[in-house]
Amino acid sequence: MHDDAATASPHELAAPPTADRRPISRTHHGHTVVDDYEWLRAKEDPEVLAHLEAENSWTQDQLAGLRPLRERIFTEIKDRTQETDLSVPTRLGDHWYYGRFTAGQQYPVRARVPVTDPDDWTPPALEPGEVPAGEQVLLDQNEAAAGHDFFSLGSFSVAPQGERLAYAVDTTGDERYTLRVRDLSTGADLADEVVGTFPGAVITPDGRYVFYPTVDEAWRPCTVWRHEVGTPVADDVQVFHEPDERFWVGVGLSRSQQYLHVELGSKMTSECWVLEAADPTGAFRPVWCRREGVEYTVEHAVLPGRGDALLVLHNDGAQNFELAVTDVPPRPAAGDAGAADGLDPAAARVAVAHDPQVRLESVDAFADHVVLGVRRDATPRVAVVTLATLAPDAPWTPRELDFPEALYSAVPGETPEFAAPQVRVEYTSFVTPATVLDVEVATGERTVRRQQPVLGGYDPADYVQQREWATAEDGTRIPVSLVWKRDAVTLDSAGTGADPAPLLLYGYGAYEISVDPYFTVPRLSLLDRGVVFAVAHVRGGGEMGRAWYEGGRLEHKRNTFTDFVACAHHLVDAGWTTPQRMVADGGSAGGLLMGAVTNLAPEMFAGVLAGVPFVDALTSILDPSLPLTVVEWEEWGNPLADPEVYAYMRSYSPYENVPDDASHYPRILAVTSLHDTRVLYVEPAKWVARLRAAGAPALLKIEMSAGHGGVSGRYARWEEIAFEHAWTLDVLGLAQED
Repeated sequence: MHDDAATASPHELAAPPTADRRPISRTHHGHTVVDDYEWLRAKEDPEVLAHLEAENSWTQDQLAGLRPLRERIFTEIKDRTQETDLSVPTRLGDHWYYGRFTAGQQYPVRARVPVTDPDDWTPPALEPGEVPAGEQVLLDQNEAAAGHDFFSLGSFSVAPQGERLAYAVDTTGDERYTLRVRDLSTGADLADEVVGTFPGAVITPDGRYVFYPTVDEAWRPCTVWRHEVGTPVADDVQVFHEPDERFWVGVGLSRSQQYLHVELGSKMTSECWVLEAADPTGAFRPVWCRREGVEYTVEHAVLPGRGDALLVLHNDGAQNFELAVTDVPPRPAAGDAGAADGLDPAAARVAVAHDPQVRLESVDAFADHVVLGVRRDATPRVAVVTLATLAPDAPWTPRELDFPEALYSAVPGETPEFAAPQVRVEYTSFVTPATVLDVEVATGERTVRRQQPVLGGYDPADYVQQREWATAEDGTRIPVSLVWKRDAVTLDSAGTGADPAPLLLYGYGAYEISVDPYFTVPRLSLLDRGVVFAVAHVRGGGEMGRAWYEGGRLEHKRNTFTDFVACAHHLVDAGWTTPQRMVADGGSAGGLLMGAVTNLAPEMFAGVLAGVPFVDALTSILDPSLPLTVVEWEEWGNPLADPEVYAYMRSYSPYENVPDDASHYPRILAVTSLHDTRVLYVEPAKWVARLRAAGAPALLKIEMSAGHGGVSGRYARWEEIAFEHAWTLDVLGLAQED
């Protein structure tokens, strides 16, 4: 292992870094704020960089005694992981595609082998470490990452007919990707190179054109371009531009390979434009023209008795979404610049009606069936519709797939081939390793293609998962999921804690993102030491449907924070833990949650772990020049225009509400990255400076060559996890027992 923080002399480590107070003021709606630490925003200032390096050095010095524990945890993760491994192959056209890892390498090699029998849909049974006959390496990410501290793959699109690959990489962490085109017949990159693209480029099936998005000054993807392979980038054609700063724009290709689509959406409104892939220089046209508050996605399908159609998953008058069937927008007449009116939503036929108890989350169309991702009873599930059984104009009756565990997550897996006769499902729980299985649509037969190996004799029966319900301030029942090692926790006759245990409580609660049951090897290093892992499924997420999200955004945002505190109280009252043995954990918007609950209930936690935390929320959302601010107004409100929103955000923004005396606060570790473009490093840097000035025991760890997702590469990521786990165990009083 290596230490990410800089090494400092004993003299430099004699006291924690103290950021100078350089007050500046801002006034909005008659309220003036004096900010002592805004000067830390000057990212290129040598004084700022020196302060950040000093923070790293101080953190490393304070936690130096945990180095042996970090090394043990890293070794545990490594020893439990099958380092030489590969993914389950997925079919597209005449090839099976997969990624394989080799021990000692940070990144996968992406490769493919030919399909030997067009009628055989059984993925080739490849062994870890095997280089199969006929393998063609498409992209060795280790080679592409050579010489760089950071590496991220943002686009990877194969032209099955044209034998070309479009791919894009980022080597700094700022999410600006360089797009290249590779000739798969030779393995060599062509001269085509586009810098500054956003992830999600697609190449047309014949390999002749690449469509890619770019960003504006606020780093919002707003424009889609068409590049003809082999021509100068200066000749690229702008095919779509969205001036409304609330909307992000992306481009894609239907699974059928028949339609290109431009998708644009704000937090609460969306629109989709389509174009035949066989006519890539033609005009895109809208499916449904945007209407405020209406979200929808489209999927091309070929329906019996109807032919080409679009499946529209939408929330127009359907809070939990419904599925409708509509026509493909007609091509514009010769000489027409392109229809911009879109289809009439009222003309669409309802296929799967809205159900207030079931959230429709995704739709995937295939030649013979349609797969739905649905959420019921706080559980993500998979449902199937067989097209051959459909009666004309009759409602569809999706068939849900059943699984035996009480807590689990089942979602549609990656299946790029339109003709696939199987449904691929990705299944996991808190105790079941990630499992990939194929379900035959015609017979229902299930075949497990792969289950994540866990070396060292892992037995799911040694661990227990359970769902409980906390009661929020307003009486709402909040789901709480728990997992622990069976012999490490003592339960009473009611099935709750009889002997309080150390506990890590995780939360997120924003953007309708759900924290569903999932297995992870690194968590075993906590569970095996007696730690209970719990998830507070607070409002603002999507665990209980769209209404759950609505209950934790805009003017209801405080519910997210009070729900988390209610979950903490429930775990204490039920005997699972005590405040002295509980650590709170969350990242990004979950980092805002961490900052808010630290201010609301510091007495409830022994420690708070905040990853890339959005803790200076009001300052960021007041500045429309910052990346993402305008698009975030539909999530948080616009404090620039609305004094009530300003006052509300000021009431909970963590940085704004650090008290003058925070000496009673729990131990805090904030982790961030210098090149993060989503939550700027300055937010946790300012927060820690203010916390420390108020007497709080706060530490800052900053990656100097990474972005929002943290370090890249699996071994580097394991080191980061080991660092955080060791800190957590130390706060919980378990480091010395190790």
